[in-house]
Amino acid sequence: MSTSTPPKILINAPVFFSTALITIALVLFVSFFQEPANLLFSGTLSWISTQLGWFYIIAVAGFLIFILILAVSRYGKVKLGNDHSRPDFTNLSWFAMLFSAGMGIGLMFFGVAEPVMHYVSPPVGDAETAEAARQAMRITFFHWGLHAWAIYAIVAMSLAYFSFRHGMPMTIRSSLYPILGERIHGPIGHAVDTFAVLGTLFGVATSLGFGVMQINAGLNYLFDVPVSATTQVILIAVITAIATGSVALGLDGGIRRLSILNMLLAGALLAFVLVAGPTVFLLQTLVQNTGMYISNIFEMTFNLYAYEPTDWVGGWTLFYWGWWIAWAPFVGMFIAMVSKGRTIREFVLGVLLVPTGFTFMWMTFFGGSALNMIMIQGIGELATAVSADTSVALFQFLEHLPLSSITAMVATLLVITFFVTSADSGSLVVDRLTSGGKTNSPTWQRIFWAVIQGILAASLLVTGGLAALQTATIASALPFAIIMILMAWGLIRSLRIDAAKHSSLASPRLSNSHMSWKERLTTLVSLPSKREVLDYIEKTVKPALTEVKDELIKQGVDAHVKTAEDGRVWIEVRHGDQIDFFYSARPHAYEPAALVMRDTQEALMKERQYYRIEVHLGEGGQDYDIMGWPKETILNDVLEQYSRHVHFLNQVVAP
Repeated sequence: MSTSTPPKILINAPVFFSTALITIALVLFVSFFQEPANLLFSGTLSWISTQLGWFYIIAVAGFLIFILILAVSRYGKVKLGNDHSRPDFTNLSWFAMLFSAGMGIGLMFFGVAEPVMHYVSPPVGDAETAEAARQAMRITFFHWGLHAWAIYAIVAMSLAYFSFRHGMPMTIRSSLYPILGERIHGPIGHAVDTFAVLGTLFGVATSLGFGVMQINAGLNYLFDVPVSATTQVILIAVITAIATGSVALGLDGGIRRLSILNMLLAGALLAFVLVAGPTVFLLQTLVQNTGMYISNIFEMTFNLYAYEPTDWVGGWTLFYWGWWIAWAPFVGMFIAMVSKGRTIREFVLGVLLVPTGFTFMWMTFFGGSALNMIMIQGIGELATAVSADTSVALFQFLEHLPLSSITAMVATLLVITFFVTSADSGSLVVDRLTSGGKTNSPTWQRIFWAVIQGILAASLLVTGGLAALQTATIASALPFAIIMILMAWGLIRSLRIDAAKHSSLASPRLSNSHMSWKERLTTLVSLPSKREVLDYIEKTVKPALTEVKDELIKQGVDAHVKTAEDGRVWIEVRHGDQIDFFYSARPHAYEPAALVMRDTQEALMKERQYYRIEVHLGEGGQDYDIMGWPKETILNDVLEQYSRHVHFLNQVVAP
């Protein structure tokens, strides 16, 4: 048996080299010109916050509205894949990977810190009051709720739809094909993917920066490891090196297993806080916080504090929206890769509701417990410690619960595993974007991008800390937010074409009406063997398709008949720039129905396995059997399906 050797290098040169050069140039700039870099970061953040904050707010609101309308519309039944495709992963594995890729490190870093910081320093109103506590949880839910996952969902859905349903490379540019056409393969497409890669690198670098700061704080709490930039750079290097092991194992072997481990550890820590903390208070506030979020979501979505000018929006809401948008190519592609076979409605409900529900529990149990400690138990030093250094918030909080050393160890381990999955998943996505959507690139390319991510995170962390990370995230998100709007436009245009095609195929099928009723009854109760089915395909179906092909060629149409080792045969009719026609007859195995083999033992039923010849079009299986049909009936069925396809093409190109 021969085995194919993976290529030593597999890149899309314009995207790969432009991204690498821009990233390396930025690393050198912030390393050797720290003061000008800091001035540039602060000026950029201030300008974007004051001049373009409205754009981020409108864009993110539009993404959420768009994705919800799509789910409840007629397009909700469309599959991210062929009509007969099934999900590759179980719901548990799918939810675990959604959670780990989406915002794992962020939850660990901000779960305690953000509610406490809003409580101590609210955007409006008096600090450290019951109203400030309610506002703190409402704002935290807003930043970590449906809006974030709607951003991810648009990118993920577009990538999965165009890749799995239309066979295009899984790159951002593919989503713009309905708008740009073949121009996506030129400079415009290269620029789109380059912006996506840069956004991913900065978004992941921000998360890695938060993660390493928290790991440093945890090691300081556990083992008195000094908190310093040097320590954090060493930690980035060590954990990035660990991530290469997961890179080598790949998506199913490495990331999936680590994601499930993350989910189990996070669930255990969450359950511990619920039990060890003020349990009844937390359950009450979870219900109240969720209700406040739902009742105020519209007002919060469009609130820019225009009548109460404040820098708070730029430091919080705009940073989060920029962070989620910058992460969207990374998380979106990762979610797309694990979401094949799900309908749009199932996808939206899963991506929006499941992670959001877990996030709300996390923020309530951790943040609510911290607020309870400060407000009711009188542990004011917790608020002081969080205000002084947000990276120690989680460990200062755990110190006031039982088994603090053990839970701090678990929390540190959880941050490390989130760090590894983020670095690995990020390098996987960046590698795919810079290789033109190829999936068989050599391992060294992913390792290269994992190292680049680590170097970028270390450079920004050393030169400007959180301010540099925030600025890089918000700035890199600006061009990609525009690309996301175009992606949504391209998706809806393609879905309309898809719906038109399904409508043209929905008319009554010709079926085997040319057969007598006795012949039809015999076909219904017969259990043809594989050999009989293959013989029928060879002697009846293939000649019928060949006759159609020959006649089309005479009419000047490009047509071909092909076969495969499993016995299927198909005809392709090519239409140049328009969608090609595809009609395939495939053998498919079934076990005998109970009404036919009523008294048959299970083992015998397997022996009596029978076959059908099922018709597949370009959209997937059509769920009908042509075994036993006369040749003339098969010819008419092919022509009937082709006439619908031509009708569909006329609808699409009609003015």
